[in-house]
Formats: sequence, C-alpha cells, structure tokens
Amino acid sequence: MITGIIGKPNTGKSTFFNAATLLNVQTGNYPFTTIEPNVGVAYIRVPCVCKALGVTDSPVNSSCVDGSRLIPVKLIDVAGLVPKASEGKGLGNKFLDDLTQADALIHVVDASGSTDKEGRNLRPGSHDPIEDIEFVEKEFDLWLRQILSKEWSRISKVSAGESKPLPEMLAERLSGISISEPEIMEALRITGLDTAKPAAWNDEEFLRFCSVLRKISKPTIIAANKSDLPVSKENLERLSKIGRTVRPCAAEAELLLRRASQSGLITYVPGDRSFSSPDRSKLSDPQEKALKVVEERVLNVYGSTGVQEVINSAFLELLGGVVVYPVEDEHKFSDKKQRILPDAYVMERGSTARDLAYTIHSDLGRTFLYAIDARKGVRLGADYELRDSDVIKIVATGRGS
Repeated sequence: MITGIIGKPNTGKSTFFNAATLLNVQTGNYPFTTIEPNVGVAYIRVPCVCKALGVTDSPVNSSCVDGSRLIPVKLIDVAGLVPKASEGKGLGNKFLDDLTQADALIHVVDASGSTDKEGRNLRPGSHDPIEDIEFVEKEFDLWLRQILSKEWSRISKVSAGESKPLPEMLAERLSGISISEPEIMEALRITGLDTAKPAAWNDEEFLRFCSVLRKISKPTIIAANKSDLPVSKENLERLSKIGRTVRPCAAEAELLLRRASQSGLITYVPGDRSFSSPDRSKLSDPQEKALKVVEERVLNVYGSTGVQEVINSAFLELLGGVVVYPVEDEHKFSDKKQRILPDAYVMERGSTARDLAYTIHSDLGRTFLYAIDARKGVRLGADYELRDSDVIKIVATGRGS
C-alpha cells in the first residue's frame, strides 16, 4: 500500500513528509519547492502482540518500543497543485501523474489560511482552507475525466456493442493509476448511470462519475496543518463540519521533536502525548524555549502533533489495513533464528493467507499448502481472510514460512 501527500504549494507538505520520514527534502516558504516526487518510509504505530502473548520480541523489519510496534509504510510527496493544473498550469499533469500508484491520499491543508490558492503568502486568517480542499478535489476529478475522454468514443462503442462490458473497458483504461474494476462497478452503482449507453452521458454526469470514482479509489484524509497557530481555531471548527475526515496537525512541531529525539536531546516516539528530557543541561536556551512552545501550543492542546494519527488513519482506516505477524515456529512465535515475532506486515483489506505468503516471498506463494493460526493452533486455508494482529505460520511444499 502506498499513500500520496497532496495539496497546494506552501502548505507544509514537505515538512509533513520530513517529519514522517526524517528525510531532508527541500522545504521553503514559496511555491513549487518540490518538483520531483519524494519517496520515503514512514511508520504506522499499533499495539504489538508481544504483550498479549507474554513474550519479549526481536523485531527485524520493524521496531517495538514499550509495546508499540512501528511498521514501515511508503509515502510519496509530490509537487503542489494549483487551480487549472488539469490544463497544465503550474506543474500540472506531472503532479497528478506522480500520484498514479497511490492507494490513498493525505491532503495537507493550511488551516491558518495564510496562503492563497497559488501558495503565495497572505495575512494569516485571510484565506478559506475549505476552498483549497474543493479546488484540489475538482482538479483531480478533471484529470480523471481527461484520461477517460481520450478514449471515450471507443470505450462507448465497444461496450455498447456488448463485446466487452463498460466496467471492464474502464478498468483496462485506468489500471495504470491503481483503479480496479470493483471500484469502477461501485462508482457506477452509486451514480446510477446507464452502463448500456455511456455515450449518452452528459458532461455533468461524466464529471459526477469521475468524482465518485475518485472518492472510492483514492480515499483521502485532510491533514489540517499549522493547527497550532491561533488563527487556525475557527477554521478547524469549520473543517470539522464539511463531511471529510479531518485531523489537526502541526508538522513543524513533529519534525522538531523527532530531530531532537534523534539527537538524544529528548525521549520521544512518534504519536506520544509528551516527551521527556533526561538531561536538560544538554538543551540550549533556544531549544528549551522551542520545546516549551510545542508542549504548550500543541501537545497540551491536541494530545499529539497529529502527524502519526494522520499516517495511521490513512493506512488503517481509509485503506482498512491489518497488521499480521508471520512466524516459522508457531509454538515459540519465532523464525528459524529463534527471533520472536521478527516481522510485521501491513496487509490490504481482504488479503488472504496466500497473499501473505506471496508478500513474504513469491516462491512461498507459489508452493503454498496451508497456514496455521499460531495463537489458536488452527489450520487455515489459502482463502482465509487475514485479521488484525494475526500471528500466522505458512506451510509450503518442502518448507515453512
């Protein structure tokens, strides 16, 4: 699963990306700081099964901190989007093309209202962030329509002739941007459009279909950034009423905390409600002051910086991800090297035991025989649908997982 970070220029997208991944991508207080997409690894944070199982784990592909498992996931930060991007303005279609593989989107919005639609600086509180949400969604819809329009005549003719149904034709056209046939069928069901006569759809119906398809295939969470600024309070209240999934966040605060932790100045795990400073003598006066501001304006107000919550929501709520722990010894919950609960994977909603086998190694998937629920000692078939916190042993021809 991959999540893309989107938004207009100068909202703090790259700061959010840096805070989530600790990569030092270029940031700046001006439009189009990001040109090429940045790809990095962030982490979801979930309770580890080690405590429930009463074992001390030995993580390999992830980490466990005081019973919290941090599991790697992929983020993509793309260039900022401006009005009429679907017509090529700004970095235009490049922005949209960079998002083709994203399964979900994090839309970083300037909750302080201090930048216009082009990303230029304004007096804080003078711009409505709801307008930014609306225009970004509209540009995405127009981009989808543009992709389909190029072959709509052929798609309509072939599907009307019943040689191929419309959902299959659309899936072929949209497979390159991670939109599946079931998602297309659901969009057609919701819109109620005539699939037998797609050529008869008017412009409004066509765009409505694209809008519904975008919501289904690219579910989005709004990261209301700069929520720590006083002028953001009123906008946050309004954002909470627009029918979107919205989370307040302060990316700069998260980045400060993570870098201070990385430097050994404080103890902090992403998503924590607080931090500690074992040796305050290491802190300079400016550092002490900056950390106090984060504590008073962010952590004490919102309970966290919000960045970790946004990442968790994208992968676990929007995409319905489940965390699964593969093992080779179902009795000791270990691998061949006796490492306890060595790996944890975030699997897509509806993934099966066989899917897990392929995720571990393609050969394991091809030679799959059955799986074992290590917590219950129950044998599972290839089509068993994985559940959150499952501990699974894969049995294959000539080997185990």
